[in-house]
Amino acid sequence: MNDHEVLARAAAHAQRYLDRLNERPVGATVTADALRQRLGGPLPAESSDAADVIDALVADTEGGLLASTGGRFFGWVIGGALPVALAADWLTSTWDQNAASVACSPAEAVIEEICGTWLKALLGLPATASYAFVTGCQMAHTTALAAARHKLLAERGVDVERQGLAGAPPLRLLMSENRHESIPRSARLLGIGTDAITLLPVDGDGALELDALAAALRESDRPTAVCLQAGDLNTGAFDAFNEACDLAHAAGAWVHVDGAFGLWAATSERHRHFVAGVERADSWATDGHKWLNLPFDNGFVFVADPEAHRAVFTMETSYSAASRGAREQRDWTPEWSRRGRAVSCYAAIRALGRTGIGEMVARCCDHATQLVDGLAALPGVEVLARPRINQGLVRFLDRDGVHDARTDATIAAIQASGVAWFGGTTWRGKRAMRISVCNWRTTDDDVRRTLDAVAQIVKRNAE
Repeated sequence: MNDHEVLARAAAHAQRYLDRLNERPVGATVTADALRQRLGGPLPAESSDAADVIDALVADTEGGLLASTGGRFFGWVIGGALPVALAADWLTSTWDQNAASVACSPAEAVIEEICGTWLKALLGLPATASYAFVTGCQMAHTTALAAARHKLLAERGVDVERQGLAGAPPLRLLMSENRHESIPRSARLLGIGTDAITLLPVDGDGALELDALAAALRESDRPTAVCLQAGDLNTGAFDAFNEACDLAHAAGAWVHVDGAFGLWAATSERHRHFVAGVERADSWATDGHKWLNLPFDNGFVFVADPEAHRAVFTMETSYSAASRGAREQRDWTPEWSRRGRAVSCYAAIRALGRTGIGEMVARCCDHATQLVDGLAALPGVEVLARPRINQGLVRFLDRDGVHDARTDATIAAIQASGVAWFGGTTWRGKRAMRISVCNWRTTDDDVRRTLDAVAQIVKRNAE
C-alpha cells in the first residue's frame, strides 16, 4: 500500500469517528486490562502492512476513547477540536517541521509571530508582552514563574541562570487555597519548592481574600510572586485583579495569572468585565485546547517583561543558525524540538475571527447555565454554584442524609449511562458534581438529552 492509500485509510477512519461522535458512549466502555490484551503482545519481529496496522489500531482502541471531543462531555475543562484546527493540525504533522528555529521552518516561525500578536489582542493583554507556545498551562506556569524567578532574583543581584539557586534569597509564592495543582508542580520543577507556598483564604464565591493577601505581603520582604486566578476550576470565580495588582506591585511582587480557561472571558462582551485589570499582571497562562478548541496539546504563556522571559531560555550553540528575519522560538520556550502548535491556532483564529470566538465562549456559558438551572429543577438537587461563566456545581441529596455518597453514586450512574459525562469534586467539604462546558459542539439538544438522562437517574434514586 502506498502513502496515499494509507493516509486515505486513516482519514476515512477519522471521518467515521467524527460522523458517529454524537451517538458514541461519552465515557470509556472497556477496562485498561482489556486494552492491554488487545494492543499488547511481544515486540513485533517482522514488518506489517501499514493499512493493517491502522485498521488494527482503530479496532483495538474502540471503547477506550472518551468522546470528550463531543458535545456532552462536561467533566473537565476540555474542548473539542474545531474542524479547521484539526485539518491544520493534520497539515502540521504532514509538514513535520521542527518549530524551534526560523532556520528549521520560516513559515511556522512567522505563524507563531502572527498568532502571538493576535492572541494578545484577543485576550486584552499588553501588545508589548512576549509570548510562547507550550504544551499547556503546566509549562506556561513553569515558563512564567521562571521569568518571575529571574526578575525577582536579578533585583537582589543574583544571576540565577548562571549561579543557580544556591545562596540565593528564598522565593515566596502566595496563592489561593483553591489554586490549581499545576502551579505547585511548577514550583517543584523550578527548585522553588512547595515550602515556599503560602495558601491564602478565599471568599464565599471562591475569589482570593484581599485582606489576607495584604497581610501576607506585609509579613516578609522575601522576593515574592502572587498567583491569581481567572476562573476558579470549580466555581469560575475571578480574583479582583486591579486591587490585587495594586497590593502586589506596591510590595514589589510579581503577579502571575492562571487563566487556563477564564482568560477567554475577555473575548465575550457579556463576560469581559470579569477580567477587568488582568492586563496589569506580569505574566499570564492559558490553554488553546480548552476554550479556543484547538487539538491537544496547545498552551500559551505571555510575559510583560520580555527581557526576563528571554533571559531564562536564550542560548547559542556552535551549530544553531542565526535568525533569518523572524523570532527564534527556542529563545522563549522550555522545549527545543517541538511541533508547530501555532498552525492550528492560526487556522482557528482566521476561521472564527474575534466575533466568532466571543460567540463560542458566550454560547458555552449559556449552556452551562441551562444545565445547572435544568438540574436545579429536579427533585433532590441542590445548586452549590451557579455559573458566572462556564463552571457550576450541584449535589444530589439523599433521604437518609448521606448526600456525599448519593452525589458520587449519581455521578457514576450518569457516566455509566453513556449519554453524558460529569466529574466529581469536593467544594467546602461537600462532594459535588462539576459542570464544565467549553466545547464548540455542545448544542441545546445536547443539554436537553443530558437533562433527560439525569432526570431518569434521579427518578430511579427516589423510588
